[in-house]
Amino acid sequence: MNLLAGIHPVREALRAARPLDRILIAKGASTPRIQEIVELARAAKIPLRFEPRQSLDRIAKTLPHQGVIAYSSAQPYSTLEEVIPTASLIVVLDGVEDPHNLGAIIRTAHAAGASAVVIPDRRAAGLTETVAKAAAGALSLIPVVKVPNLNRALDSLKQAGFWIYGLDHRASQLYSDTNFTNPAAIVLGGEGHGLHDLTRRHCDFLLRIPMAGQVASLNVSVAAGIVLFDWRRRQPPIA
Repeated sequence: MNLLAGIHPVREALRAARPLDRILIAKGASTPRIQEIVELARAAKIPLRFEPRQSLDRIAKTLPHQGVIAYSSAQPYSTLEEVIPTASLIVVLDGVEDPHNLGAIIRTAHAAGASAVVIPDRRAAGLTETVAKAAAGALSLIPVVKVPNLNRALDSLKQAGFWIYGLDHRASQLYSDTNFTNPAAIVLGGEGHGLHDLTRRHCDFLLRIPMAGQVASLNVSVAAGIVLFDWRRRQPPIA
C-alpha cells in the first residue's frame, strides 16, 4: 500500500478520484485545507480516522505530513450494486486481517468462479501491494467490494435473493452435505475469532469442515479453497 503524506498530495489524490483505502487526520488539526480534505473524503465515502499526531509522525517517519496521511489502494474497489445483478457466488470475509490470506482467497475465489469478494472497511486487510502479489494477478480479474457494515451488506444480498452460507467450526452441518442454492454468498471469518456472533445470525446456513486432527480449524485461505471448490464442483461443467 502506497503512503501519501501532506495536505497537497492527499487533496490532489482526492480531487483526481484516486482509489484511497483510508485517510488519517491528526487530532486537533482544523485548518480550512484539512477541512476540505475531510469533506472530500466523506463525499467519496473514504474512511477517516482521527489519530494522535505522534501516531502520524511514527507512520510518516521523515516525510512531512502536515497532519494528513492517506493510504492508496492497489486496485479500485467496486460497489455491491455493481456486482449483485450478474453474480452467482459472492465471497464475504468477516475481518480477514492478514494480507497474504486475503490475496490467497481472492486468487482462489476467482479460480472457483466467484463473481466478487466483499470485505469490511474496519479491522480487516485492504487492497495493499502485498495482497496484489499474493493474489498473483487475480486482483485485476475479480471485483473486490469494501462495505462500511458487513451485516447490512448481507441484508442487501438476502433482499437480492442470495442464500447466505457461513463457515463455522461450531456448526453441526457439514459443507459436503450441503446443496448450495444460487445465487449464494459464502461467508468466512477472520483469523483467530472466526465469524462474529452477529454475522453468524445473518447466515441462513452454518457449515463446518470435518477435522480428523486435534486442531479446531484450518487457515482461512485453506478453508476457502475447500468450500469454494466444493461449490464449483456442483455447478454446470465449464465449457
